[in-house]
Amino acid sequence: MLARRQRDPLQSLQRRNQELKQQVDDLLSESRLKGALEASKRRDIYQRTGALTEGEDDDSSAEEDEEEEEEDEEATSGEYIAVGDFTAQQVGDLTFKKGEILLIIEKNPDGWWMAKNAKGNKGLIPRTYLEPYNKEEDQESSEEGSEEDVEVGDETAEGAEVKQRTDSHWSAVRKAISEQINTVDVLTTMGAIPAGFRPSTLFQLLEEGNQFRASYFLQPALTTSQLAFRDLMWDAKTGSIRSRPSRVSLILTLWSCKMIPLPGASIQVLSRHVRFCLFDGNKVLSNIHTVRATWQPKTPKTWTFSPQVTGILPCLLDGDCFIRSNSSSPDLGILFELGISYIRNSTGERGELSCGWVFLKLFDASGIPIPAKTYELFLNGGTPYEKGVEVDPSVSRRAHGSVFHQMMTVRRQPQLLVKLRSLNRRSRNMLSLLPETLIGSMCSVHLLIFYRQILGDVLLKDRMSMHSADLISNPVLATFPKLLEQPDIMDALRSSWAEKESTLKRSDKRDKELLKAVFLLVYHDCVLPLLHSALLPPFRWAEEETEAARWKVIADFLKQNRENEGALQALLSPAGLHEPFDISEQTYDFLGEIRKNAA
Repeated sequence: MLARRQRDPLQSLQRRNQELKQQVDDLLSESRLKGALEASKRRDIYQRTGALTEGEDDDSSAEEDEEEEEEDEEATSGEYIAVGDFTAQQVGDLTFKKGEILLIIEKNPDGWWMAKNAKGNKGLIPRTYLEPYNKEEDQESSEEGSEEDVEVGDETAEGAEVKQRTDSHWSAVRKAISEQINTVDVLTTMGAIPAGFRPSTLFQLLEEGNQFRASYFLQPALTTSQLAFRDLMWDAKTGSIRSRPSRVSLILTLWSCKMIPLPGASIQVLSRHVRFCLFDGNKVLSNIHTVRATWQPKTPKTWTFSPQVTGILPCLLDGDCFIRSNSSSPDLGILFELGISYIRNSTGERGELSCGWVFLKLFDASGIPIPAKTYELFLNGGTPYEKGVEVDPSVSRRAHGSVFHQMMTVRRQPQLLVKLRSLNRRSRNMLSLLPETLIGSMCSVHLLIFYRQILGDVLLKDRMSMHSADLISNPVLATFPKLLEQPDIMDALRSSWAEKESTLKRSDKRDKELLKAVFLLVYHDCVLPLLHSALLPPFRWAEEETEAARWKVIADFLKQNRENEGALQALLSPAGLHEPFDISEQTYDFLGEIRKNAA
């Protein structure tokens, strides 16, 4: 006869939680049949209902009391059960198997506890692999449908006085069985991710709305009076928009990430990336920019980037980034967050995890900018609002040894290598044409400048009245911000413009008006057909199949454009499918954009 497969702890608790709710509902329905029950029977039902309801409410409304009692139970129990297999990493560790009962001798604050197994062997073990062990609970879990999960004390006629639940997994139930399941806690408990990993803070901000995206900061900002533009002014002498210096204007190069802990085999990593933004210690002050990293199977803990992206290489890999800000905050700096996009193999659930963060302050205590050089930044675990959390406690738990051990420990710390570069005259002149606050890829700076120059022409030079708020017919202004959220189409525009620019004469390249006219033709031939093509799948982050399908459509379209010297034949072809026309494709409403961004 086959042995019964042991139920996963969270599955057992989820089922018991559902059974408790069902028992409460059943008992309440029985208590309403007052005419059909005797007084003693009704009293018993009310007592049982009160006991079950209070036992459930205590865990949701008295969370702090529950956690304190659980900590007391853990301290007095001393026995823990392993929720996964662990193999000793070095001398002094204790190897154990899933389901093994371990006696905790000493609890260290770094997350590595001294334990003893049934054979008497002692060693250090990671806290994330353990769950408190309760013999009575282990027996109860094998009897499904039992009503002994709640202990009932002295009862009265009006209700029931209920002791706290003896279920030591109830804190995990509150987190895992709720309206929003905290998957990260579950993965940490299973040992699938290091203890310092957290849900990505910057990804959550990006998902909340438009205010942390580059398209928001690319739009011209109005003054307080709402009668003029604050960061877009016309220079009559040069016949172009006026350059505007900012307090912070520099180039940041991402070099590599080293010793980044690996997640477990239960999740599949879809993307490794770095997100960063301007931060003053309390709030985000710029758009959140993302750069995707590459890695080699031989060195999975090392992430690398591709500075100075040229040609058709995706700008998403560009490790050279510009940073502009006019914030006067003395605590202004750059917040870096290393992250992974993942999918759980068992459930197919997708998510974003932070693998560590670090804050690089751009000014010292006297207000002087920090020097332009390479910085080796050691990562912190948790979120930017947590202090003293380590990415992987196993790295620093033996830092108190000899000098050699301390040096080896430092080398094993997760770290990010970046370089700050000062601007030369050409780079300074280019970046001064951009908005006062913006972060982006250096490989697309010239495209952003074209957009800003066209904005100046349309809003400042060619508008009949500065007081007019009518819709403006300009497909470039209406659609260009969408490219910042679809980097593969931005790559297509960059590639098409590079090909066209290579055919221009040197004298033509010095003519700004001619360059803008040629850029408009390239944009209409390349971007507009792709944005409204029904053959192009919607953009989805970190979906390899979707990204490959989109790039195939884009590459085929660019090839046809080169062969046919333009997009007209492809647009008129019966094989071309396009989305229904929308007036938003042609009209630019700058006041509407401002209202939308402000909301």
